Amino acid sequence: MRARLYLLATAVLFSTGGAAVKACSFTSWQVAGLRSTFAVVALLLVVPATRARWTLPVVVVGISQATTMLLFVSATKLTTAANAIFLQSTAPLYVLLLAPILLREPVRRIDMMFLGAFLLGLSVIFLGDASPTITAPNPALGNWLAAASGVAWASTVMGYRWASRDPSTFGAAWIAGNLIVAAIALPFGWPIAGASPADWAIVAFLGVFQIGLAYALLAMGMREVPAVEASLLMLLEPVLNPLWTWLVHGERVGPASLVGGAIVLMATVAKTAVDTRRLG
Repeated sequence: MRARLYLLATAVLFSTGGAAVKACSFTSWQVAGLRSTFAVVALLLVVPATRARWTLPVVVVGISQATTMLLFVSATKLTTAANAIFLQSTAPLYVLLLAPILLREPVRRIDMMFLGAFLLGLSVIFLGDASPTITAPNPALGNWLAAASGVAWASTVMGYRWASRDPSTFGAAWIAGNLIVAAIALPFGWPIAGASPADWAIVAFLGVFQIGLAYALLAMGMREVPAVEASLLMLLEPVLNPLWTWLVHGERVGPASLVGGAIVLMATVAKTAVDTRRLG
């Protein structure tokens, strides 16, 4: 039970990203770079597993993870938090498409049904209302960046699967990804001027808690909870992310986003249940 609570707490921390990013007046480059800087310091100090040596798999997965974080922060700044997280949650779609090529894993007939469901959810979100708002100034571009972050996250998941023979890869790649983000984003976000104490508090929270503490809890929870069950528990993140943004910023979720997001989440749950039955 404690391990499951760790995973639920991880999902809650991850889910705060949308509201926190939108509450910060920093640019997307500044948010991404500073968040990752705080995260690296916190993780290296508190989590010994992140101090493992870097190997080729660590670098490859770190680059993919860095791409995911950069795209997601940019998407969250431009579109609604709901669209950003729902479109990133289509990652299983790209895993189904790319796994046969990159991992030589076969695609079953039932996988094609889930592929269709993910495509349907993706299409519904994209065809929805794309009118700019205060918290979503360029939803059309933001939606594309969010979809790209889903591709990057799928690559990260497959990268961890490829490198799974070395358990130290996860912690080291997490550090590598954040270091790469900081190295790329901070120069583009420089100079950092006119920020309020609240802005600095937000990026510190994002780095130390939304990434750092969340990673520590995730690592502890994954030791005792099967991967399939863990993936279901982590679905709390895309459910809560739009809720926090609505409570903090009054950002409403459009009908298309609700329908498309529901399709994506239900397809994920169904695929997880099918995989569990097949493996069990």
